[in-house]
Amino acid sequence: MTPPQLAALVGRAEPRVHVGTSVVPMYPRHPLLLAAAAKTAQASTAGRFRLGVGLGARTVLEPQFGLPYPPQIQHLREYLTVLRPLLDGDDTAYEGETLASRPVGSTAVAGASPAIPVLVAAMGPRALAAAGELAEGTMPFLAGPRTLAEHIVPVITEAAAAAGRPAPQIVAGVPAVVTDHVAAARERASAALGFYDGIPSYRKIIAAEGLSSAADLLIAGDEDTVTSGLRRYFEAGATEVMITHTDLFETEDRARTWSIVQRL
Repeated sequence: MTPPQLAALVGRAEPRVHVGTSVVPMYPRHPLLLAAAAKTAQASTAGRFRLGVGLGARTVLEPQFGLPYPPQIQHLREYLTVLRPLLDGDDTAYEGETLASRPVGSTAVAGASPAIPVLVAAMGPRALAAAGELAEGTMPFLAGPRTLAEHIVPVITEAAAAAGRPAPQIVAGVPAVVTDHVAAARERASAALGFYDGIPSYRKIIAAEGLSSAADLLIAGDEDTVTSGLRRYFEAGATEVMITHTDLFETEDRARTWSIVQRL
């Protein structure tokens, strides 16, 4: 099951919530396929779907699929140039350097409204500029409050303004848990998040926060500690905060975490 399909099922079953994907890697998915899936999810949820996309980690995806990864920023710009019109109902053909799109007939999906927000998992300046110009916002993960305030929010906001677009959505992905067992929580987070320490783009963004590992970004402690930590992201310019990795922790800790999220 693909992420848009899962989001569609959840949104259809629970009409009180908005749903979406976190990050669907663009490579090696063609925008025609992703647009069709997104429009189906939008129709299924009566307009409550949001699409998150990202470049993915070249060092992981290229050997996995055995296909050469195109120049990343050029591919991001071309992908968004194709995807945004398709989501808006424009089936115009496109010929680029990294991809081509030649729709045959209409790609319309009955019941899908044209307004499907697209958020890009962008953290570097060139990717943020592309997201500001061509999408509705960004979904930075493991970018701490200082990095948000100094490097991410200003770049994407300026790019959106220059393109005549509304202020961008900035959805920060933050590992957090309310728990009385902080040391154990950090051990679990270290094991789960250590993967990101080996990816150059994440190493750079973690270093920008003045930290040495992804696990250092875990917010763990009592209700006041976690609430204070999450508010720092809003103060840094995040429009939303997405709590991640709660599945690592005990049921009681997860319940306490979601309780403060509801209050926030």
